[in-house]
Amino acid sequence: MTFDIQAAAKNAAQAKLAIASLSNAKRKELLITISQNLIAATSAILKANAMDIQSASEVGISDAMLDRLTLDEIGIQKMADAVSQVAAQPDFLGAISQMQTQASGIQVGKMRISLGVIAMIYESRPNVTIDAAVLCLKSGNAVILRGGKEAQKSNQALAAVLKTSLRSMQLNEDIVTVIPTADRQVMAQMLTLNESIDLIIPRGGEGLINYVTANSKIPVIQHFKGVCHLYVDKAADLDKALAILENGKTQRTGVCNALETLLVHDEIAADFLPLAAKMFESKSVVVHSCDKSLHFFKQATLANEDDWHAEYLALEIAVRVVNDAQQAFEHIRQYASGHTEVIVTEDFSLAQRFMREVDSSVVMVNASSRFSDGGELGLGAEIGISTSKLHAYGPMGAESLTTEKFVVIGDGSVRS
Repeated sequence: MTFDIQAAAKNAAQAKLAIASLSNAKRKELLITISQNLIAATSAILKANAMDIQSASEVGISDAMLDRLTLDEIGIQKMADAVSQVAAQPDFLGAISQMQTQASGIQVGKMRISLGVIAMIYESRPNVTIDAAVLCLKSGNAVILRGGKEAQKSNQALAAVLKTSLRSMQLNEDIVTVIPTADRQVMAQMLTLNESIDLIIPRGGEGLINYVTANSKIPVIQHFKGVCHLYVDKAADLDKALAILENGKTQRTGVCNALETLLVHDEIAADFLPLAAKMFESKSVVVHSCDKSLHFFKQATLANEDDWHAEYLALEIAVRVVNDAQQAFEHIRQYASGHTEVIVTEDFSLAQRFMREVDSSVVMVNASSRFSDGGELGLGAEIGISTSKLHAYGPMGAESLTTEKFVVIGDGSVRS
């Protein structure tokens, strides 16, 4: 059966008022219901996910993609907990701020409002189905979700949870649509439906994001790749630096906040790189190093231009020794994808300069890049990490899925 995306988008556009006009208390009740229903449906979700994993394994999916695809009981509990955290966050929809009385006597302020219908296109990760839906519901938006073919059964099991929750509160089920096919023609048509859909958010590989950006007639917020850098300064605490490097590179490789490039100040390279080399060897990390650092590693290959651009999503890293902090900053400016950059230093002034001058969406001082995540940064969950600056930058929580309108209050006021 062919899925009618045009009809689904029109239905979502009609249903958006139902969620936008829902009271904050009712939206909270809906999210709590979703959290509870996720736990209740654990067995069905895991059964569907197991079928997806088997199919993905048979076609030779990469380890990074398989890692993103896999769910377990702990993962489902974490999803449910994230929903509860979003439900518990302060309400913002309908709030009026910056109210000021003008010389004319009118009062002018801004009201926080929903965007309307948000379409999300993503690959592999089934948890995005819940995160995206819940953040859209919290912010008063209807949502259309198009996951990848490798997670179809998992996504439909999660869709059943969302639909059941909406039905239990007598809400329009068209508020949430999980597209039941990975047909690229459906996606291509969806990108043209600017009369029904207000925003497109692609989250996945470089090819997907470039395709959506090039073909969409709807505004797009890009969630581009994560070429994340760690710069170890001459004033770094080397123990801190090693721990941050190990965590950022090896804890979980198939995620966009994993480290992909290590930059080390020349003055401490002889002290730090042997420590890094030993750790890399113990973790089986493949190293691509510059000519100044090549001799520190037993089996490293000489890095080329492609390595500085690479998002490996694997136990693999590029290493460069830099002359000073300025050269490190210049390298990051040239090769960063706008995701997350880290400096390890005890030099407070340099740390302040790093935060001011490095223009990625998340900048960190003496902390692992793995904290670049909506849940870790206090958002409860994230719809993704925006690497474009309009209208959001960095991890996007529920409030990032809203905008503001002006409200004006007068008393029979007329302009003179």
